[in-house]
Amino acid sequence: MGFGILLDANTQWVLMGTLLLGLASGVLGSFALLKKQSLIGDAMAHAALPGICIAFLLHGSKSIGWFLVGAALAGLVATYCIQSIIRYSRIKEDTAIGLVLSVFFGFGIVLLTYINQGKGGNQSGLTDFIFGKAASLVGSDVRIISGIALLLLIGSVLLFKEMKILTFDPQFAKGIGLPVGVLNGILMSGIVAAVVIGLQAVGVILMSAMLITPAIAARYWTERLEYMVLISGAIGAVSGVCGTMLSTVANGMPTGPLIIVAATLLFLFSLICAPRRGLLSKYIRERKTRQRVEREHVLEAMYDILERRVSSGQYVKSIKLDEIIAYKSMDTNAVHRALSQLRKEKHVHIHHSALRLTTAGLEEAYNVTLRNRLIEIYLANESVYAHINIREEDILHVSEGVLAELIKLLKLHGKEPLIIPRSSKRHKAGYRAGWEGNK
Repeated sequence: MGFGILLDANTQWVLMGTLLLGLASGVLGSFALLKKQSLIGDAMAHAALPGICIAFLLHGSKSIGWFLVGAALAGLVATYCIQSIIRYSRIKEDTAIGLVLSVFFGFGIVLLTYINQGKGGNQSGLTDFIFGKAASLVGSDVRIISGIALLLLIGSVLLFKEMKILTFDPQFAKGIGLPVGVLNGILMSGIVAAVVIGLQAVGVILMSAMLITPAIAARYWTERLEYMVLISGAIGAVSGVCGTMLSTVANGMPTGPLIIVAATLLFLFSLICAPRRGLLSKYIRERKTRQRVEREHVLEAMYDILERRVSSGQYVKSIKLDEIIAYKSMDTNAVHRALSQLRKEKHVHIHHSALRLTTAGLEEAYNVTLRNRLIEIYLANESVYAHINIREEDILHVSEGVLAELIKLLKLHGKEPLIIPRSSKRHKAGYRAGWEGNK
């Protein structure tokens, strides 16, 4: 079969329709997601069913144009009902959406059953709007879908700045004189239009996923709205094309569900592999953080053990593994992992079955200990240095005056590190140095 299916006119129409549908749905879904109105698309899709049924009863035959008008009107009525319930009652938004969704969909099922039981009802094709049937799209249907999708995309580009302000700060938008009510109405109308043109391809039940899934997937890849909109539109378009191609190759498989499956697979890929928000990168960051913390705990433990020896007049540099593990009841596995890393870094070596800090290791242990004690003393006196706004990770790199004050406080509280490596500036300035013995 191969790429020969692309030469089929019907397949080309369906591909064009689902591509533009996915593109428009992804773009508008980004705004709906960020405005925390993800359920609006679901409500609009379910509310469209009675509008389609009423349009069929009034027109008497299947007409995509009349179906779109009926679905759009029903969606707008549902939107008005949701907003009215929220405004004039104590019912919250999610409850109002669920209420309107179930009532409209239930009414739609009643009308659909009535139509199917009537004369010629089985040939009405209305059941295709439940799960969608993209294969039934013809040239006129695709032209209507493509035209509306292009209008939605052009409108999104022209009103992008206004929609961006409205999405993130509606109060500011109102303050600078933007017509917030009109813009909200345009956005809701756009969502309704996107839902309506996708009903025949994706269906009532799955259309909300077509709006939200690409947007959620795109959110994992970027922090900027303009990039999110582009990525979401691209994911929607790719999902539409992939779902259509799969349904064409696999005879009898529905297009709508396969489009949603493709979008879901792209979402799962984003969830796992996105560079900053993905689960894989999050696991790698957490692992690195855990390794760094374990490493610093072991260095600080070794330094404290040596410091206690110096303060009691002992000058033995070798440390047994059990001493480190016993220090503050440290986890044995964590200690072994940290020591393995420190040995690779040549900060620790084994001497007569015991551990010893190298020159570089002693310097690193001193810096870790000094930093932790400075943080402790800084937090205890934070109100004094609040105007400086010191970050904990930068505490060793503050101005010399502030650092000298903090070290002075360490001395006052008896927490100044006793062992100072030869490479340290403080050692060169004449502070107490470490011992010279090789015991």
